[in-house]
Amino acid sequence: MKAVTNATGLSQWRAHLALWGVGLIYAYNYLVAKGLMPEKIGPSGFIALRVAGATPLFWLLYAFRWERVARVDLGRIWLCGLAGVTVNQLLFFNGLAITSPVHASIIMTINPVLVLLISAALLGTAITYRKVVGIALGAAGAITLLLKSGGGSLASHASWQGDLMVLLNAASYGVYLVAVKPLMAKYRPLTVISWVFLFGGLMALPFGASQAAEIEWSSFGTQDWLGVGFVVLFTTFFVYLLNIYALGRVQPTVVSIYIYLQPLLVGVMVWLAAQLGGADYTADMGWLQAGCAGLIAAAVWLVSVPGRDRKRQKH
Repeated sequence: MKAVTNATGLSQWRAHLALWGVGLIYAYNYLVAKGLMPEKIGPSGFIALRVAGATPLFWLLYAFRWERVARVDLGRIWLCGLAGVTVNQLLFFNGLAITSPVHASIIMTINPVLVLLISAALLGTAITYRKVVGIALGAAGAITLLLKSGGGSLASHASWQGDLMVLLNAASYGVYLVAVKPLMAKYRPLTVISWVFLFGGLMALPFGASQAAEIEWSSFGTQDWLGVGFVVLFTTFFVYLLNIYALGRVQPTVVSIYIYLQPLLVGVMVWLAAQLGGADYTADMGWLQAGCAGLIAAAVWLVSVPGRDRKRQKH
């Protein structure tokens, strides 16, 4: 029994390490992608590279664990591809190209709040008073950040247009998370993600093909090549594998809690990059951003963590 307990504990520790890896990869992705856009690669062209590189890798794994997909589910898979890959990625990369990595990482944490709103609208999910407060706090944080983007500072890299695109990207991903639930219950995760990337990638390629064709590969240095490889392999492919590994060993609520790490990790990386002579986004780090991040974090906690069971308290 003790050996089983120790094995379970070790497995959970590995799951947490995987989630830390996901958090670090996502945080670093803000700086890497921002550093390449738009001087080296147009944002839509980056999406074309990302789906063209990652989709074959998913299908290579899928070929070894083949699972038949029913025709009746192809419509839902198409919707998931549209919301989770095409619209989601085009909005995120085009938004990140014209705003601050700090602002983008803060706005992305509002995703669980948006998922609740979308679930209520499409599925009739009940919204309690506690969740209403959470929605209000999240809205206050996001709107304040949008209105104060740039803040009159010449050193700021933020823009309300870019922040709005990132917010709409989070909403699009929320639609995907709601739509993909029945598929995840019916098929293996690898099956779903392979088909979603195939459909979403085919829809995204026309938007990014022209920018991808304009890339001057001869101007790329070693750092640029490493950056593209990082976004395609790590941010897209390996993050998925790490998430699946973690979900098999800890509860989904534990996985979702790691969303709180994003602004903190991005802030640390932004500071380190500035100290090491890289791009300086520290002008977008201040009490305003910290306050907005706090509001959104409180909102996510209120809508994600269940309240006490009043019926149980009465007994």
